[in-house]
Amino acid sequence: MIETTVQRAKGIAYTSAGPTDAPALVLSNSLGTTIDMWLPQLDALAERYRVVRYDPRGHGRSAAPPGAYSVDLLGRDALAVLDALGIERAHFCGISMGGLTGQWLGVHAGERIDKLIVANTAARIGTSAGWTQRAELVRARGMAEVADGAAGRWFTANFIEREPDSVRRLTEQLRASPRDGYAACCDALSVADLREEIDSIKAPTLVIAGGQDPVTTVDDARFLVERVSRARMVVLDASHLSNVEAAEAFTAAVMDFLA
Repeated sequence: MIETTVQRAKGIAYTSAGPTDAPALVLSNSLGTTIDMWLPQLDALAERYRVVRYDPRGHGRSAAPPGAYSVDLLGRDALAVLDALGIERAHFCGISMGGLTGQWLGVHAGERIDKLIVANTAARIGTSAGWTQRAELVRARGMAEVADGAAGRWFTANFIEREPDSVRRLTEQLRASPRDGYAACCDALSVADLREEIDSIKAPTLVIAGGQDPVTTVDDARFLVERVSRARMVVLDASHLSNVEAAEAFTAAVMDFLA
């Protein structure tokens, strides 16, 4: 696998791996993580695809500009990365907040999306009050309390016991996240609601759910499948970060769908 160094498009940090003449596949990570969350999938996917990973604004090595964030802005950031690479159409795989970004792209930039994979996500994630409270907490007290409770939201108890190093690595990434960027993304999630729009998604769509996910449930996934005309669902034995907890099954589901 050959991966480019980190580049930037309008402040968004991205990198790519795999053959430049292969079909492009964009990976979009969840709230509070970095592109490293896709390491379990990277080698296998880069054998067949030009794999583009990027950090959403306010995350990782991307800029965290002040001001209001929105799912519209997050979607346009993904398009800016495609434009910088000269990619007209791509497959897109997003998890949690990245899955919401993928839905926005399917609705508003369908001509740029070939196949769409949305994992551990919903057309409306959580509640406005819940996201607003989290944003206020982070702005007032930093990332520590959010990071302290993340493992139980992200993983099952069995995985936490079995893979403590993986859990620790991801929760420490969350702890190190820029508080302003994280809070601004919470603001975006507090108002993001695509429930009345997703029926316009035309791309073939795979919805991946975690059977033990308390954040975005199997019922949330079923809602998407019932409204997106060319969608189907896979349920994995995992909690919220299914690409980490059920890495092999997640990779296989993605590869099968894109083949």
